[in-house]
Amino acid sequence: MSKYLCLGLISFTLLLSSCGGDRLFEEFQSIEGDSWQVTDTLSFEIGSLETDMKTDLIAVRYADSYPFSNLYVRLLMEDTSMRILSNKLINIPLFDSKSGKPLGKGFGNTYTKYDTLPLTLSEETVRVKLVQYMRKEEVKGIEALGLKILKK
Repeated sequence: MSKYLCLGLISFTLLLSSCGGDRLFEEFQSIEGDSWQVTDTLSFEIGSLETDMKTDLIAVRYADSYPFSNLYVRLLMEDTSMRILSNKLINIPLFDSKSGKPLGKGFGNTYTKYDTLPLTLSEETVRVKLVQYMRKEEVKGIEALGLKILKK
């Protein structure tokens, strides 16, 4: 058996064993070229979630070369008729304000920072959209964004 196939099987087994039953939804969307354009909208189809007892998280995967200390993101929640239920600007700190060290967990020069959303996704919400709001045409160093919803 080739070493790549063996490594792939081991990785897949570890991935399956690490999955917990507390996740209601989890998805990451990569940003092409690690450059988030102001015109690019990331859309997450979450469907309907039955429980009120949940924690809503946003995740940012970024490079340590990201030129700012934080990321402003416009969070839009929509219902089934695409009506906007909520439109909120959120600030996600990515680097420590005093030391300048990257926040979150990382490997090499890439880090992933999870942050709790400042509002709970309502039961009517079936789609969440994220738009960068850094007042730049493009923001370099952002590799992916994700949405994670956990049972409490």
